Amino acid sequence: MLKLIKRLRRNDILMALACSVLVLGQIYFDLKLPDYMSNLTVLIETPGSTMGDILNTGLEMLGCTLASAALCIICGYLTAKVAAGFALTTREAVFNKIADFGQYEMMHFSVPSLINRTTNDITQVQMVIAMGLQLLIKSPIMAAWAIIIIKIIDKSWELSAITAGFIVALLMVIIVIIVLVLPRFRRVQKLTDHINLVARENLTGINVVHAYNAEDYQNAKFEKSNSALMRTQLFNQRTFAFLMPVVTLGMNTLALVIYWVGAAIVNAVPAEDMAGRLESFSNIVVFGTYATYVIMSIMMLVIIIMLLPAAQVSAGRINEVLSAESSVLEGGVTESPETGTVEFRDVSFHYPDGGDVLEHISFKADKGETVAFIGATGSGKTTLVSLIARFYDATGGEVLVDGVNVRDYSFDALYDRVGYVTQKAVLFSGDIKGNVLFGESRGGREDSDVSHALTLAKADEFVNKLSDGLASPVAEGGSNFSGGQKQRLSIARALAREPEILVFDDSFSALDYRTDAALRAGLKSDLADTTKIIVAQRIGTIRNADKIIVLDDGKAVGIGTHDELMRSCPVYQEIARSQLSSEELGA
Repeated sequence: MLKLIKRLRRNDILMALACSVLVLGQIYFDLKLPDYMSNLTVLIETPGSTMGDILNTGLEMLGCTLASAALCIICGYLTAKVAAGFALTTREAVFNKIADFGQYEMMHFSVPSLINRTTNDITQVQMVIAMGLQLLIKSPIMAAWAIIIIKIIDKSWELSAITAGFIVALLMVIIVIIVLVLPRFRRVQKLTDHINLVARENLTGINVVHAYNAEDYQNAKFEKSNSALMRTQLFNQRTFAFLMPVVTLGMNTLALVIYWVGAAIVNAVPAEDMAGRLESFSNIVVFGTYATYVIMSIMMLVIIIMLLPAAQVSAGRINEVLSAESSVLEGGVTESPETGTVEFRDVSFHYPDGGDVLEHISFKADKGETVAFIGATGSGKTTLVSLIARFYDATGGEVLVDGVNVRDYSFDALYDRVGYVTQKAVLFSGDIKGNVLFGESRGGREDSDVSHALTLAKADEFVNKLSDGLASPVAEGGSNFSGGQKQRLSIARALAREPEILVFDDSFSALDYRTDAALRAGLKSDLADTTKIIVAQRIGTIRNADKIIVLDDGKAVGIGTHDELMRSCPVYQEIARSQLSSEELGA
């Protein structure tokens, strides 16, 4: 928690300090009230006292109360601003940190968990700051101040011993409850992550759920996670429900015991010593009030303690994200000796928790060449091209772009050279123009540039039919477009960057054969100097590539043109014969 608090902005720290001063003012005015109560007791018992004297004392008490209330309101306003500022800066820091994560970190934390940490976890900590900034300062100072005054006015050890005993007992109860619930708050956060996962899967795959009539199955799956969360939260809430009544009972019982013992102390004063009896009675009243303030301070702490365990767990989860080291670190190189080349030098790769995915891959794509990858599902094609864009880093060998190891590039320099089209078409809410120019850092891009990219990607065929053209809305995830349309818009996005190297990760799979052929022909004629790296499942898509690399179980079992591989590579022959007839193969 303290590690997160250090992220407060300078203005927020100043407001927190101002709030601390205001809280001290509240305590001063609150602890003046028992003195006035003592004065009232004396006035009432003193012969010759007038109603005016009593009213003046009452008005002074009212003034202290109003002053304390005003300071409390101002302090509440400041704490709300501090808490909101904390949430703003922390959420921004977490979001920026996640934006720098590689694929490994995303798999390690999981998307639902990261969403939960960015929203719910930060809100938990924000609530503690909003409520606790006053109470965490006020309760210990008020308790200490009251105890000091108790020691000053107390003439007998009995009342002090009774008060100390009650305080120790209440603190023991609080400690036991914290020990019981803290592990379960950690479990609550994990169960919340899992509920988010189940809900996200259900919403994302709602069409599949309907198609397979699996509503009951999904409901049961959600109910299982939901019930587990409910049982854990019920335990926590029931435990906390026990806490406040215990503190209230302790406070009331302490008051009764103090007055009962105090009555015996007053009676022990000789009857003829009326002044001594009056002083003793006044001290007992004041002592009881201050003892009640001590218990009230503990009650304030109880309120924070009810929020603190969840916030502490949330703070730990936030810090896990903020302190996570990205597996992909940025270099500083911006210039390169070559243009449009991609080279793999004895590259191997394996995931941290798995075996080898790629083994000893070597090839070079020169400027303007088309290099294609084909192989069975799971042969490592997507992983291989992911290394070019540094979604992962090779665990062995070197990946070079324009003659420079990709590890040495700054991210901007690398991604300015590489245009990447993912296997799954991803669109963002907004409009078509915003998606095509997504992340475009270079100024001066015009509608004509967007239209040219759409034409190359063969997306103009449906965009021009839309009533709003480039301003046509794109729903979240591009759900208002078909699979083929989303794929073409994704390709247009990569083309609009005008990169030296284009990487297509099975990006033509949703296109019909006519559109596929027309798109490839356009790329060949209009982007003759652009290097194209293509992952494909269809022989027809890559047949005319300058170089085809056949992958099998992470190894390059064949490199060459289509004709060369048909003569020398059994794996390629098997793939080709499963897709094309003898006439199409020229056999």
